[in-house]
Amino acid sequence: MRHCAVFCLLVFLLGCNANSSAETFDEQTIEEARESVESYFRHNYEEVDKITFIKDTSDSLDGLMISGTVNGAEFSASVDSETFMVKSVGETEGFPDVKEECRDTICDYE
Repeated sequence: MRHCAVFCLLVFLLGCNANSSAETFDEQTIEEARESVESYFRHNYEEVDKITFIKDTSDSLDGLMISGTVNGAEFSASVDSETFMVKSVGETEGFPDVKEECRDTICDYE
């Protein structure tokens, strides 16, 4: 009986966690987030030639996680779903370097 209660509690907690991050975004919101990420990279990084978007998901803070590649190097960018500001970026090896003038402060982007 005790194992059943623990199992039920575990299922309940996992179910609540899954529902809290299952927010979906409409195509317009995703497109605006992608445009913001592209602008961010083009204004803050050197030699950005090609940006490809691969996957869009919700992040743990009610924002969007936009993933893709820049010049073939992978990235994931967390974007605020209301302001479309880029909150953080994860990059893989080979990603373009940050522009000198954007190293201490984020350069303006649309």
